[in-house]
Amino acid sequence: MAHSAYPELGESAIDKLLEALSGLRAMRLPEAEGIGSTTLNIGLIEGGRAPNVIADKARAQLLYRLIGPSDQLKREILQAVGDLAQVDFVLEIPLVRLRTLDGLPTMIAAFTTDIPALSNWGEPLLVGPGSIHVAHTEGEYVEKEQLHAAVDLYCSIARRLLS
Repeated sequence: MAHSAYPELGESAIDKLLEALSGLRAMRLPEAEGIGSTTLNIGLIEGGRAPNVIADKARAQLLYRLIGPSDQLKREILQAVGDLAQVDFVLEIPLVRLRTLDGLPTMIAAFTTDIPALSNWGEPLLVGPGSIHVAHTEGEYVEKEQLHAAVDLYCSIARRLLS
């Protein structure tokens, strides 16, 4: 830390974090035909103590949506960050290919799911009303008509799976 009037007397953790994040954002992320691109979200940034203090601490939490194995991506992340910051890989949810049913529309989704953690529940399907494009926003909603249709869809799927 140092007084902001004399920044040369300190070492800004925020400056280092911004440089590391810039390097990560500049990385070319893996792509896979038929699946799409890996995505990166910088979801949380924290740091500093006060506007008049050169920050001694800063951290960010990032989320990469994987489209395949993570080993090479992790190596590239570590290389891009170098000694600017400490990198901790705290959660990894692998790409999953889910069961499909004939006649039920499918899509490639650029989001993850908790389904890999629910391994004792059988072979999962991921289906439901609403749009991922409004999820986690202030305007998140599901149309009433979609909810009613989902009830019929769930009953239909259950009957098919039980027969």
